[in-house]
Amino acid sequence: MKKTFQGILLDILYPRRCPVCDRAVKPFGSLICEACEEEFGYIREPYCMKCGKELEKEESEYCGDCMRHRHLFDSGRAVFAYKDMSDSIYRFKYKARQEYAAYYAECMAKQLGEWIMRCRPDALVPVPVHSSKKRMRGYNQAEVLARELGRIMNIPVETKLIKRVRKTAPMKDLSVSERQNNLKRAFKICRNDVKLSTIIIIDDIYTTGSTIDAMCYELRRAGVRRICFVTLAIGKGL
Repeated sequence: MKKTFQGILLDILYPRRCPVCDRAVKPFGSLICEACEEEFGYIREPYCMKCGKELEKEESEYCGDCMRHRHLFDSGRAVFAYKDMSDSIYRFKYKARQEYAAYYAECMAKQLGEWIMRCRPDALVPVPVHSSKKRMRGYNQAEVLARELGRIMNIPVETKLIKRVRKTAPMKDLSVSERQNNLKRAFKICRNDVKLSTIIIIDDIYTTGSTIDAMCYELRRAGVRRICFVTLAIGKGL
């Protein structure tokens, strides 16, 4: 997409940071440094047919998490392995590096665009954060990512369909059952009449699926029939 004069001026005054090395991007005008382009590892086949995690054995269809736990979403995919880009996501999420989203979304569209269009989504729905967290950070990283992807793929982004009404504990060190209990009644539908049939939930990281399942529970109660997800990165699970 051709940049406006204002966009070029902003790049000169506030140079875009590379999502890998976090230095000013080289060459100027790019979304990532030319020397850093191969640093993030894409998810490759074979991958879980349910959540999209990479599988060790080619003959497997599902990862261990999806074989042990029933998920409420239909299917999901991710672009990168979380271990390769944990530092980048941390800066994106907590250090105000919102500009990374342009590169992230471009990769999502390039790698998963066909799959996304086959889902035929009515809208992209970012995972909401609690209002206190949004005030503290100044933004919701999933929403920033969803808006960039929606712009590239010309898909509506719905940010007022569901909200997070309960502040939950950090999920990093919790077991699957603890995550599920942590997320009970964490989300609430904001509308009485939901007219979306198929949605794609957007988030930065997928680990066990507990957050997406908690959202799916409320969304299905509201009448959404098909729910998929796309995340920037995916972990190994618990």
